[in-house]
Amino acid sequence: YDMLESRGSKSANAEDNLGSWGHEFVRSLAGEIGQEYNERVIKGADPDADEPFADLLGMVNVIVPFHVTHNAEAEAVDLLIEVQRLRNLLNLDVIDENNYARICLYLTKTADFMSDPDDLVEMLETAFEIFRKQNQYFDALRVAIRMNNDEVIPELLSECKDELMKKQMCLLLGRQRINIELEDGDDAEDLNAIIGNEQLSEQFLKLAQDLDVMDAKTPEDIYKSHLAETGGFSRRRDTGGAQVDSARANLASTFVNAFVNAGFGQDKLMTPDNEWLYKNKDHGMMSAAASLGSIWLWNVDEGLTQIDKFLYSSEDYVKAGAALAVGILSSGVRNDADPALALLSEHIEGDVHIMKCAACTGLGIAYAGSAREDVADLLLPVVESAEGGEQGMMEVCLAGLALGMIYVGKCDENVGGTIVQRLMEATEEELGHSHARFLCLGLALLFLGQMEKADAMLEALRTVDHKISKYAVIMLESCAYAGSGNVLKVQEMLHQCTEHLTEDAEHQMAAVIGVGLITLGEDVGSEMALRAFDHLLHYCELPIKRAIPLALGVLHISDPDFAVIDQLSRLSHDPDTEISQNAIMAMGVVSAGTNNSRVAGLLRQLSEFYSKEAGHVFCVRIAQGLLHMGKGLITLNPVHSDRMLMSGPALGSMLVLLHSFLDLKNTLLDKSHYLLYYLTCAMNPRMLITVNEDMSWRPVTVRVGQAVETVGQAGKPKRITGFQTHTSPVLLASKERAELGSDEVLSVSSVLEGMVILKDNPEYEPEESK
Repeated sequence: YDMLESRGSKSANAEDNLGSWGHEFVRSLAGEIGQEYNERVIKGADPDADEPFADLLGMVNVIVPFHVTHNAEAEAVDLLIEVQRLRNLLNLDVIDENNYARICLYLTKTADFMSDPDDLVEMLETAFEIFRKQNQYFDALRVAIRMNNDEVIPELLSECKDELMKKQMCLLLGRQRINIELEDGDDAEDLNAIIGNEQLSEQFLKLAQDLDVMDAKTPEDIYKSHLAETGGFSRRRDTGGAQVDSARANLASTFVNAFVNAGFGQDKLMTPDNEWLYKNKDHGMMSAAASLGSIWLWNVDEGLTQIDKFLYSSEDYVKAGAALAVGILSSGVRNDADPALALLSEHIEGDVHIMKCAACTGLGIAYAGSAREDVADLLLPVVESAEGGEQGMMEVCLAGLALGMIYVGKCDENVGGTIVQRLMEATEEELGHSHARFLCLGLALLFLGQMEKADAMLEALRTVDHKISKYAVIMLESCAYAGSGNVLKVQEMLHQCTEHLTEDAEHQMAAVIGVGLITLGEDVGSEMALRAFDHLLHYCELPIKRAIPLALGVLHISDPDFAVIDQLSRLSHDPDTEISQNAIMAMGVVSAGTNNSRVAGLLRQLSEFYSKEAGHVFCVRIAQGLLHMGKGLITLNPVHSDRMLMSGPALGSMLVLLHSFLDLKNTLLDKSHYLLYYLTCAMNPRMLITVNEDMSWRPVTVRVGQAVETVGQAGKPKRITGFQTHTSPVLLASKERAELGSDEVLSVSSVLEGMVILKDNPEYEPEESK
């Protein structure tokens, strides 16, 4: 029977004491209010006006506070969503410091499942306002970043009166690579230094000392070829023949060395003397010189003195490498002197092709995500230039890619317009160039995670008359919805894969990676995607199969999940060279910076299995370098802050990598292997360091365990399971969460990741005194 009808007669006096009828009654009433509301909307009532629903809203205004005061926050939120009145939450008096956290957690987690972008924004804005009212500026900042709302950040920082909270917010901005300069305030200089990540290198090296991994490692320490069963490599020395150095093996060692010793400021190949540099030829010398940038990563002042001597070398390749090293060095770190801009601008205006390529890439790495106009003014003319031939187009593409990285997710019309214009004017040969994909990627990165803002650009791209336009459209669409978990877009991407094409199927490969991108960072979606990939492997043509390992990689960056590694290990023995190479590379990406012993064993077996194939060996070596990246202290994962935020530059640089894997023969296995250095934008120490107010270390006990989802659960559920207790600093894997082990201190931030500032707990009493 319908409760609403029967109550029609005596509703006058029953409005106020609904609660006295008991919880069950209130809950079923709430359900029926939702149905009744929808029926009235279908009959033509205007959902924005309050008059047609006056009786319902009267009850809603009683039920919602009732729910909130009785620990049923989730149900209160659901009811308001059903009657489209979420804003009413902000007017409630019953939200206080005891329950705001649960309400906001529910809002931010439910927002992912909203199909309509307006609803999504509304939910996040509501959470943002509640945090702001409760003076939880750090959490408000996380929500603001999640909404891509950069305008409110300076307001938040100026509103926040708590010094420690401000510092903690700046640490988060630095991690997210958001470029904001604070002008006023007496502590503006300190805060700017924190946002500019100036102390990152020092803290990272201190962590390395604490964990006792300062000794430089050689590539041989990583390959461990003496463990190989068929001593193909190791016994060659005993036969008395001269040791043969192949250029490609040396090149691979250069990269392994650069990744493994990233940020440590010492290694065994490049820093002692110049001998190694000349064991490489042409482009190899360039990558070798550039590896110095990776070794001195984040440490601008000392690194520059090391690199300086190579900038005046007589060899163009060495000079180009040094220029690129300057860019890599300052990745994500702000320096008042702006060395990268100062040193690289002359080369961009110069005539030497290789210097131009290096300078464009260097600027793209150094200023990723900063949206600096002075850098864009240098690069835009390069994109516009129509000087012919292979080399001209190469410069155009690298400059376009760099612009995409600098303005990642910023929807800049000026840059977007220029790139589209260039694509429309390009000739057939130019669009057929092996690197034209990077020009399209540059365009796609501008709209990373911006959803429907990319629609106008999509229309413009469809007018390009060349097969690449399909590829570019799909790339742009998958970037725009990256990490949104939008099911409709996933279906569109899968639909692209239904045609059976054997050639000209670039767009299908982009679509497969697109599926991974869109479902990234959200558990349900990524599990569904894994099943979809299984079907694709069975029924589709080769081009699609080739992209599947990469899509698996994108779903689990730096997160060596057992099932995924298993699948990739099977694919890495595939008879098709491209599938197996991609699978090997994907294994590197999935295990990046984790030192995972199972992957290490698999890669060692692969290096024997393919010991005769140069291309495969190169891939295996690079994957080994990624696996031991930063000696296991560094992650590439773009999702951070308790899996809520996605760092634009980090995801962008992973995409550069994945799209170059789509055509390994012409990119990484050819002359543009230096594109691998884009990875430095995604590198971040996977550490948890607890510090005092003045940024000095303060070791405390921390519990680290697998993160558990606690949305909408009753009581105070445990947030981690299977924990171990360590003393900070500790390393966190991608799905782990930490919490403080003692009540002696309180953390300023709600998420324990990166550097966390602690303050003493005023209410703490030592146990003896009780």
